Formats: sequence, C-alpha cells, structure tokens
Amino acid sequence: MPRFEVSTDYLLRFLKDLLETPSPTGDTDWAVGFVENELESLGVQAVRTTKGALLANMDGFKLDQPRALTAHIDTLGAMVAEIKSNGRLRLTALNGVMWPSVESEGVTINTRKGNQYRGSIVLANGAVHVNKEATTKTRDAQTLEVRIDERTQSKEETQLLGIEVGDFVYFDPRFEAGPSGFVRSRFLDDKAAVACVVTAIKALRDAGVSPGQKTHVLFSNFEEVGHGGMDGLPEDLAELVVVDMACVGEGQNGSELTCSICLKDSGGPYSKDLSDRLRIVADRAGIELRPDVYPHYGSDGTAYWAAGGRAQVALIGPGVDTSHGYERTHIDALRDTASLIAEYLIEE
Repeated sequence: MPRFEVSTDYLLRFLKDLLETPSPTGDTDWAVGFVENELESLGVQAVRTTKGALLANMDGFKLDQPRALTAHIDTLGAMVAEIKSNGRLRLTALNGVMWPSVESEGVTINTRKGNQYRGSIVLANGAVHVNKEATTKTRDAQTLEVRIDERTQSKEETQLLGIEVGDFVYFDPRFEAGPSGFVRSRFLDDKAAVACVVTAIKALRDAGVSPGQKTHVLFSNFEEVGHGGMDGLPEDLAELVVVDMACVGEGQNGSELTCSICLKDSGGPYSKDLSDRLRIVADRAGIELRPDVYPHYGSDGTAYWAAGGRAQVALIGPGVDTSHGYERTHIDALRDTASLIAEYLIEE
C-alpha cells in the first residue's frame, strides 16, 4: 500500500483551477504564477527562470544523488496569423492542434494591451444551407476561422478592437469531473501531470516528510515546441523523472485508469536502471504501473538529453485518451501517479 495519503479532492480542485488558467506555449505567465503561489502555500520556494519556467527546490536527507522531476505547464493553443477582410481571424497553431477537434470551440482572444474578446472557431462559409460542401470540407488552419463576438465585418473594424497579428488565442478547456471518476478537459496534457506533482509534494508536506535526496522540480513552459526540458536544471543531476501524459489508443498498453511508464518513444529508449527502479517502487506500493512504448511522442526528457543533460531519465504519467483533442483520464490514474511520485521522492 502507498505510504502517503493523496487527497483526490485537492488534486481535482487544483487541476480544475489550473486548466481554467490559460497557458498556451509562449503565454504561460498566469499559469506559472498560479503554480508558484500554490507551492508557496505548501512552503516550497520556487524561482522563475529567464525563459519563464518555474524551478522549485526541496532539501533532502542526502545530497549525493540529486534528482529532479519535470512536468510542463504550457499547452496547445493558437495565435492570430491574419485578420481577414471579413473581420474574422485566421489562426496559426501552437504545435499539434487537431483542427477538426476544435471546430465550434469557444475561444478568448487576448490582445497586447490586455483586452480580451470572446469568439468561436467555425468553418469559413460554414452554413449548410449556403455551402453544399460544408459537411465534407477539410478542416484545417486555412478553412477554419475565428468568428469574433463583436460588431465587426471588416479588417479595419477588428483592428479597431486592438486585435493584432500575433495575439494569443485560448481554447476553452471545458473541464468536467463526473461521479464515475472520469475527468474530461482539453489540456490534460500536461496539466494533469502538473497536478499530480503538486499533489505529491502536498502529501509529503502533510506527512512532515522530506525527500530522500535533494530534489529540483521544473515546471517547464516550452515543452510543446521542444525546448523546455533543460531550463534551469543543475548539471550534477543523477536522475530526472519526467511526468507527462501516457498514450492511450489502439496498440497501446496504457489505460485511462492507470499510470504508465514509457520505456521508449520517438527519441529512443529511456534509462533502464531508473525505469526498473520506478517499477519496483510501484510494485512495493501496490500501484499498477503499465509499461508501454509510444510511437509518436517526445518529452522534456528527450530535450534534456539533446541539450547535453547527463542524468538518467524516466517517463511516467496518467493515461490520457484522445491526446491533443478533447481529452479524458480517470481519478484512479491521477491518484496512482501522484502516489508513485511521492513514493519515489522519499527513496534514498
């Protein structure tokens, strides 16, 4: 059995608040500040890196094998690529947006001056009573547009609102946690993992227990575009455990109901010794930890190694269905992930 009490109420409350704080890659300050304030309330001091990530440090019983955790705060999203002649907006994706999945989604346009406008993503000329190809048209960045909920029918009228090319556009997360334990939302990748890490830290604090080794916790803010993993981590790390969503789908071993450990992804295999040790920790605590291989996936661990990091790296995380779409996981996977993190942290 796990040795720590993980509060699922706290985990879900924190996750909901974090999901409802927008943080697309490149515009993460609000969410970073939210996590920073939460850590401070737990007595954990953190500093912001030059790139805007958050790095927390916790003293441990030992200093000879310093370790780190990382989970990324940044999410998918979009920026304004063009103000069209009809006053609507063409978007450019911040990494792997599945365009058909965001049609009809509500959005918020955040202007450079801080004004915010609501709108929705629709198919250009999308009325089925007008366009006979509306049901069959490809949905992508060229065919979808943002319909702004303001009186604007021209480029000039939209510009008068203060909207400019390069403004960030936030997709509504639509968080919902049901009585069956399932959690639905956009951006569970990777805010579910951030919530698990913070909840694990809270579990240790509540128990009055310190980590077994000096521990650094990086909440990165550029993972979705591939350069978040090295930011601010010290050179003398012995181990780095990446906490990120686990793949769920045809041919995968993972599940929405469990935590997974990735043994290989698109960047190659992770460290066998560290992965094996995490599996032993999970077995001892009675936590189901499913081994898996991810076919189209990269993590901050890969970025860390590519930037010259020398520590052993492993990757764990809760199973998330329909990644980069309207995602779903389960409280069992979240709780088990948080428990595994807590159990690992007290290892010497």
